[in-house]
Amino acid sequence: MEVPIEQTFGFKDTRGATIAGSQVHSVRLPGFIIAFETIFGLPDERLTIRHDAGSGAAPYVAGTLLAARKVMELTGLTRGMDRLIFPA
Repeated sequence: MEVPIEQTFGFKDTRGATIAGSQVHSVRLPGFIIAFETIFGLPDERLTIRHDAGSGAAPYVAGTLLAARKVMELTGLTRGMDRLIFPA
């Protein structure tokens, strides 16, 4: 069954959008609760990276708690959990 984009949920921008030169698609289906898949490709080759974290937030709790505890020690923008786990 085909559903018009106007009747779907979420950001319409992520349905075939080009962001910073990369094609982006967002899939919202039953069973895709917390998951992502990145596909890089050229003619005759493809690299796929996929992560399925399950149906709840449990995989993210430890990192969220670490960030909440460390936030007052930081100045400026910090990218990546590695800076919190392995401080320089």
